[in-house]
Amino acid sequence: MKLYSILILRKDADKAKILASQFDLSSFGFFQRGSVQEFMNFSAATIAERTPAGQRQSVESENNVAHVYSHPQGVSGMIISDKDYPSRVAFSLLNKIMDEFLVKFPTDVWKKADTLDYPEIADYLAKYQDPQQADTIMKVQKELDETTAILHKTIDSVLQRGEKLDSLVDRSEALSNQSKMFYKTAKKTNSCCVVM
Repeated sequence: MKLYSILILRKDADKAKILASQFDLSSFGFFQRGSVQEFMNFSAATIAERTPAGQRQSVESENNVAHVYSHPQGVSGMIISDKDYPSRVAFSLLNKIMDEFLVKFPTDVWKKADTLDYPEIADYLAKYQDPQQADTIMKVQKELDETTAILHKTIDSVLQRGEKLDSLVDRSEALSNQSKMFYKTAKKTNSCCVVM
């Protein structure tokens, strides 16, 4: 699971303009990073232009997914990740980023700006690389999965122990029958002698 970029775009009529962006392209080759970033910028602008206001959508391309939230005020947030990254976590992060962005930058500021300094998205990009640590629901789900695995192991060990107990009970019944026979034989053998 990997987050590649977080972008915030302004939609003017039919054109989208990137206001703030942050990238983590460390999984790409050094000489590919410039082209990859350029392609992500182009894809983000194209997807933002074609997403109606107030709508959320995920656009899949090869091994990547672009999650976009087009806010009704005319600004869009986008997360580009690999296919394995959970969309629920991506959209909850987009909600958080968009809410904070609109509080930090009033409409008259972001509508006129070419670019905006929004360093918080770098922190989000780093923090949300592991969605299980950043998202409480995923964290609880992971703990439940671990607990379930432990319970399955415990039940398996109890069953194995139960099987061993069954064989011991069978052996004790056989031993009990043998000991009864021994007792009777010993009694018959010792009946000739009287012990005082």
